[in-house]
Amino acid sequence: MSTALVLFSGGQDSATCLAWALSRFERVETVGYAYGQRHAVELECRNVLREKMTAIHPQWSSRLGEDHTIDLASLGALSDTALTREASIGFAENGLPNTFVPGRNLIFLTFAAALAFRRGAKHIVTGVCETDYSGYPDCRDDTIKALQVALNLGMDKRFVLHTPLMWIDKAQTWDLTEELGGESLVNLIREDSHSCYLGDRTHLHPWGYGCGTCPACELRADGWRRYCESHS
Repeated sequence: MSTALVLFSGGQDSATCLAWALSRFERVETVGYAYGQRHAVELECRNVLREKMTAIHPQWSSRLGEDHTIDLASLGALSDTALTREASIGFAENGLPNTFVPGRNLIFLTFAAALAFRRGAKHIVTGVCETDYSGYPDCRDDTIKALQVALNLGMDKRFVLHTPLMWIDKAQTWDLTEELGGESLVNLIREDSHSCYLGDRTHLHPWGYGCGTCPACELRADGWRRYCESHS
């Protein structure tokens, strides 16, 4: 049976990737990580998204399998970033955003592969993207390809790392959402997913909840604006 494991944070990108996987694989499991992120509220969105998504397509309900949450508090303890500390969001001396958590996606995917090994899943799906993103080096296509080689060599497996959002921007991600599940999925992800780095779930904007000023909110808002303009 074709089984996929989706890295599912509760954000817009990972929710879109979950719908993408549910439309392609016979069985889909999800994994999320608690690593001391400031926006830990995203973890609370995961169950809501999973439950409501199964109502969009009848086959999605039968395909959606177990959810796994992995405690990676040590990652947050090791890092000194604006994503894991109360600090102003900006740029570090190396030119990278100070929300970059060194090694985060490398660790996420390695743990996902270890879980996939145990669960018998060949396909691993992640929402990383280098078209319309924050400049994180562990989101780049070269990084993912190199890591796939390393994981397969190190575990003697043939995992396939899927990155359905790698070459599309945020507006195109909304287009993909509509293609996968129509207006119902667009509204679900708009209202119930979470992207804001500050964890703000009190301010509702046309594109969803968030502070409206952090880089994640700005990316999401701009993508929503361009998506709406293209459909007007």
